Amino acid sequence: MREYRIEGGFPISGTIRAGGNKNAALPCIAASILTGEKVTLHNIPDIEDTAVMLAIVESLGARVQKISNHSWEIEAAQLTGTAIPDELSKKIRASILFAGPLIARCGTAEMIPPGGDVIGRRRIDTHFLALTELGARIDVNGRFTFIAHKLMGADIFLDEMSVTATENAIMAAVLAEGQTVISNAASEPHVQDVCTMLNTMGAKISGIGSNVLRIDGVKKLHGTEFSIGPDYMEIGSFIGLAAATKGSITIEGINPRDMRPLRISYNKLGIRWDITGTTLSVPAVQEMKVNRDFGSATPKIDDAPWPGFPPDLTSIMTVVATQVDGTVLIFEKMFESRMFFVDKLINMGACITLCDPHRAVVSGPSVLHGDNLVSPDVRAGMAMVIAAMAAHGESRISNVYQIERGYEHLVERLHNLGAHITIVN
Repeated sequence: MREYRIEGGFPISGTIRAGGNKNAALPCIAASILTGEKVTLHNIPDIEDTAVMLAIVESLGARVQKISNHSWEIEAAQLTGTAIPDELSKKIRASILFAGPLIARCGTAEMIPPGGDVIGRRRIDTHFLALTELGARIDVNGRFTFIAHKLMGADIFLDEMSVTATENAIMAAVLAEGQTVISNAASEPHVQDVCTMLNTMGAKISGIGSNVLRIDGVKKLHGTEFSIGPDYMEIGSFIGLAAATKGSITIEGINPRDMRPLRISYNKLGIRWDITGTTLSVPAVQEMKVNRDFGSATPKIDDAPWPGFPPDLTSIMTVVATQVDGTVLIFEKMFESRMFFVDKLINMGACITLCDPHRAVVSGPSVLHGDNLVSPDVRAGMAMVIAAMAAHGESRISNVYQIERGYEHLVERLHNLGAHITIVN
């Protein structure tokens, strides 16, 4: 079992390139089996989650070939199976994304309940709602069996803005007969990527980027070559790392539009950056002081469906806030267990009051000291890395598999930024 050993107290400095959006790569890989022709995907991050999704594609009988560091060819001319292997489904929540493509292409799909991060209850009811509206029947008996003799377009109103349920509905609807309207749809950049990719394959999707999608079903999709967009979650994490360590960083290959919700929340902590074209620069000299709301009220950083602040970055913001002068409320509305990692930060010296499973009041700046930590999920794990790098002394972080599911070659990239981090077996 590997762990990270980090000597904190050293500001980072340097330049990195943004990786591909993990949350776009996963559904785009699943969407590749909607056609029997060759699909070439570029800017796929080299992480555990994409490796698992590619392994699932291969297990279904598709040909999968790596053509360069971040580019893959997938050709699903003949699918020899429609059941997701249990050992792969356990590893990743995104395994549920194969339900839509498999029932659209083959009329059936089978899997056990998906695995993934332990951050509280993660409903799959919205997936069932959308797919049954399109004509699928779902049997649940320890396993999920999806059967659809014929998919028909439908007017669907999702009961929540679920990203993966929206993607599943889209991938099923593109080959359904007639028009589908998906209201209350998720509109995150990764959902937009899936829609854009499918349109290059011959799908007819309009309303991309909004909460109402209109999909005119087609009989067949063809192959495509598509490049995944940059990962704004990773970018936001590295911004937080630079700020917490009082360092500087230049990040190349960003999409400026993706950064707008992040800028608003980081500005509340007195943290700013400059953008020139597709390059973002965080200076070493920052105000690092909470900007209070009108009337001197305590500001709130709360997550919401896009274009709100992304929930995956609330863990990062919690750590950054410990190094900022002032008090802020972190309100994580989406998952009831995501904030439970703050007890580790408190042990490190942070001044945090956990009000309930969703709200934490953070007062800073706090002097953090090294500690032994365990990564509970991808984003909290990265938050612990940031805390360890901002702390005095040595920290050890175990269960780093969880971190590496979402951050490509993290140790190597942190080394290049001047971090004192090593991997210990």
